Amino acid sequence: MWLFLRGRVGLAEPILRALAKDSGLPPLYSEYHQLELSLPQHDVDAQASDGHPVKYLWIANHIRGNGWGNAMQDLLLNAYLAYRSGRSFVFNNYTWEEGVSDYSLYNFRPIPARIPLTALIQGPIVGAPFTADPEAPRAVMKEFWDKVCPNPTIIRNEDVLAMMDSDRQTTASSTLQKWLEVLKAIDDPCVEVAKDPRQIFDIWILQDASRLLDEWPSFSQSPILKEFGWSPLIELAFDMNRELFAPSTIWQPYTSSTSLGVMNSAERYSSIPGLLAVHIRRGDFVRHCRRLTEWQAKFFGYSAFPSFPDKLLVPEDASPATRAEMYHLHCFPDIPEIVRKIEEVRRSEAGQGIENIYIMTNGPTPWIAELKKALRNSFEWNRVTSGRDILVNHEQEYVKQAVDMLIGQRAQAFIGNGFSSMTGQVSMLRMANGFAPNTTRFW
Repeated sequence: MWLFLRGRVGLAEPILRALAKDSGLPPLYSEYHQLELSLPQHDVDAQASDGHPVKYLWIANHIRGNGWGNAMQDLLLNAYLAYRSGRSFVFNNYTWEEGVSDYSLYNFRPIPARIPLTALIQGPIVGAPFTADPEAPRAVMKEFWDKVCPNPTIIRNEDVLAMMDSDRQTTASSTLQKWLEVLKAIDDPCVEVAKDPRQIFDIWILQDASRLLDEWPSFSQSPILKEFGWSPLIELAFDMNRELFAPSTIWQPYTSSTSLGVMNSAERYSSIPGLLAVHIRRGDFVRHCRRLTEWQAKFFGYSAFPSFPDKLLVPEDASPATRAEMYHLHCFPDIPEIVRKIEEVRRSEAGQGIENIYIMTNGPTPWIAELKKALRNSFEWNRVTSGRDILVNHEQEYVKQAVDMLIGQRAQAFIGNGFSSMTGQVSMLRMANGFAPNTTRFW
């Protein structure tokens, strides 16, 4: 079971210092923070002389204290709203915890409390110019916003929700349109969405494909996704480990050596022939999957595109025992069940030519070894690799989940957990980059 202890100065800091004597504290990515501060749009004098006043949108109720999969889906949609409104998106750190301390504890291990977004991603979301729309205002960081917008117009999410016909019937598209209507009516260049437990695109929208995907045709074609990139730090980890999990047959330039502006996201993150990536949740999911059964939860919206071949189909009149068995298979499969699904995918049209497998999991090392043994006993593989095998530096260690996502995004075929936001983000990126729907599968 994963244990959480938040890094309050009075409680966690002494523990962190004691741990540091043995293992060292995590990196704070200060160089990335400084590079963000040096973005040209943070020059107030230059902006004033430009003659085109910039409008800003700071969404203070962005997700905090959640894994990168949850934070990323919230981030992308918030940036998309700012872009569509014609306002500069105000970005902040990937935040596990706000407060005085730079560190938090996760499972009794020190982690960075906040990580600059540019350590994880690159592109217009974090201040790069929009290649396809050069006139669009560039994103700015929160510290700049605090200087130029000391007295913003503040909007409460609950007030916008009250303007809509039915809270329970809101979709991504209807939510976006209402917010665009509200923002258009505000002349103030500084607008803040008040900090609130409920996000603009809340969990009820994100987990329901019928409410999330109505905006997909426009969202998928926007520069937010078309020009999305993983940071050079993440791409470098991918490049350095490429021969370990999917040896190339021809020489290819490192992704991290090419400017993002040279190619769009689909070209940059093309398919890797012969590679199957699988995402298998363990740890806290042993408990979470039981709760999902009780809630009769659906797959996350981005794991439920109608064109995906694998769907969660549980009969409404299923007995409690049958329902529990079906959710277990989809959410927390055992090793024999995992092997059978991989065999099914390898036999499919999308699985032809697969010879390498990469395992994305938070499972314990002995369990991963057992799974590798079962895979080798069942199939002939060129490479069987897990996230525990790849080599990363000190900074990459704490953003390793993004490295996994990049590998899953580019695999010839991918099998994930439909209840996981991390799987959902990988599935969404594959669809945005034009991967055939039958190459994305679920347990």
